[in-house]
Parts: sequence; structure tokens; C-alpha cells
Amino acid sequence: MIVRIWRGQAPLGAKADAYHAHVTGTVFPQLKALAGHQEAWLLRREVGSEVEFLAVTVWESLASIRSFAGGDIGAAIVEPQARSVLSDFDDFARHYEVAFKA
Repeated sequence: MIVRIWRGQAPLGAKADAYHAHVTGTVFPQLKALAGHQEAWLLRREVGSEVEFLAVTVWESLASIRSFAGGDIGAAIVEPQARSVLSDFDDFARHYEVAFKA
């Protein structure tokens, strides 16, 4: 099992709300249709006048992540709708093998 983590941030208020709606209403539902996708979480925390988001997705394998991310699984996938409301975001994603699950 592999966890993919990506970070972005948006101004507190309407832009952060728009990003949240986009990810939970469009991106995460699309991921459900991909073979090997297991679950997804959107984490958020307020940092001053910004909201930092962590998108955490769980996959069966690195091969299954390629069905979403393409050949360079380390590159972030940030759709234009998300880019339009984010003030900053990582252009990469990190992957971790699950070593233990309780």
C-alpha cells in the first residue's frame, strides 16, 4: 500500500472554500473510478490568512498511481481550476510505503 501526499495553500475564505469543493466534489470522486485507488483525505489547517491543504491518497501500488499521475509519479497533478484559487502549491508529490497500519 502506498500513500501519496501533496501540499497546497489558498487564501482563507472563498478561495480556500472553492479549492475544498473542487477536490471533494470533482477530483476525489474521479479517483474512485481508478483501479488501485483505495481512499482519500483532504487535511486542512489555518496558518495566518491562508489555509494549508494536504491531499492524502492511498493506492494499492506505485503502478496504480501511474494510472492517475502518468509516467512521472513524483510530479504533482494540479488542475487549472485548482491553480486559479491556490496561492502556493508544491509541484511534486511524495510517496510513502505503508509500514504499519493498526
